[in-house]
Amino acid sequence: MPETGCTLLELNLRIKEALSFSFSEPIWVRAEISELRENANGHCYLELIEKEGNSDGIIAKTKAMIWSFTYRMLKPYFESSTGQQLSAGIKILATCTIEYHELYGLSLSITDIDPTYTLGEMALRRQQIMQQLADDGIAYMNKELTMHVLPQRIAIISSETAAGYGDFVDQLTKNSFGYKFYHRIFPAIMQGDRAEKSLINALDQIYNALDRFDVVVIIRGGGATADLSCFDRYSLAVHCTQFPLPILTGIGHQRDETILDSVAHACLKTPTAVAEFLIGKMQEANYLLDNVVEGITEFVETLQENRHQQLENLTRKMPQLLIGRTADDKLSLSKAVFRLAQASNSSIAIKKQEISNLQQPLASITKRIITETTHVLAQKELQLTYTNPLSILQKGYTINYSKGKRVTSKKSLQAGDTLTTAFHDGTVESVVKASK
Repeated sequence: MPETGCTLLELNLRIKEALSFSFSEPIWVRAEISELRENANGHCYLELIEKEGNSDGIIAKTKAMIWSFTYRMLKPYFESSTGQQLSAGIKILATCTIEYHELYGLSLSITDIDPTYTLGEMALRRQQIMQQLADDGIAYMNKELTMHVLPQRIAIISSETAAGYGDFVDQLTKNSFGYKFYHRIFPAIMQGDRAEKSLINALDQIYNALDRFDVVVIIRGGGATADLSCFDRYSLAVHCTQFPLPILTGIGHQRDETILDSVAHACLKTPTAVAEFLIGKMQEANYLLDNVVEGITEFVETLQENRHQQLENLTRKMPQLLIGRTADDKLSLSKAVFRLAQASNSSIAIKKQEISNLQQPLASITKRIITETTHVLAQKELQLTYTNPLSILQKGYTINYSKGKRVTSKKSLQAGDTLTTAFHDGTVESVVKASK
């Protein structure tokens, strides 16, 4: 064994010199950020890693840093370009200089980061998640749910202090149509590493009170677009796609849709747009309701007019129908009148039942229409009873006819005229001798 050799310091200095010679120019490096922290001086310290393609096994690791004067410019530029926070878990393409310190070892000094590379990685990741959801057969399950005709009971997932939440509630409750909405907030963290778990917890709470709501809205509004990464998580997407109520999103951004936007029942840009969507649904229901009411009203009015006309025609024809009729004929005629009135009442009763089965908003209108119709028919039936010649004859009165016309004055008679007198149980003929 040699008695002499280089010291550790000498070795490290030789490594430093070799690295300096081999990497005299900056180099672009692809890596994933596994740790990131900012110190009080504004410097940013990172740990960069590379994972094996088919697993999460780490096959390379090194330290890196961004000096404060570079970090102050680089961070906002990156986040505004990508809509993504510079944080652990994202992949970057960075310009680095290789530094080796004899005491602290190897590190990379980052001088620039290409946001387009990260955007591509984010888009690829979203694509992979959507493909996984599609392969699982759940990607569009929430979109296939049927929205309630009257979406009035709303579960809101948002931060209680968010301006977007206040805007949503104001827009919803102060709508110019006077529609009433019931809403309840389920508070959640809407950005950062804890947001995904908080959002899932809010969905679980709503699920436990499922029968109290018609729709779920997830609203955020305002804030930096760099805070949207929590809405691109697979676990949150799985909960939303399989949720049994339609989910509406109003996250408040103009960038590409997040995974949550893609799997939700409907994606609106802002909280106020979500409110307008729900108000629009109420308008659609109101329009359909108006059409139903109009149709029922027209039907009942037509039915009433037809029955009214039938009764008037029968009233006009009754006196002539009674002349020369036997008691059996009169009884049959009376039965026919009774059946007609009974049929009218039965038909109206059926329509009343059909109307009562409609939704509550129709109840008061149809009840009033049916009541008025029944009252009119009852009045007509009573009028018919009072004007029925049979009723008059049964009281002891008679009706006289001559030459086929009812005699109302003796001046219409002459000596020798044949006079037919109708009693309740038959007729008698006589001859006029003289008129005084």
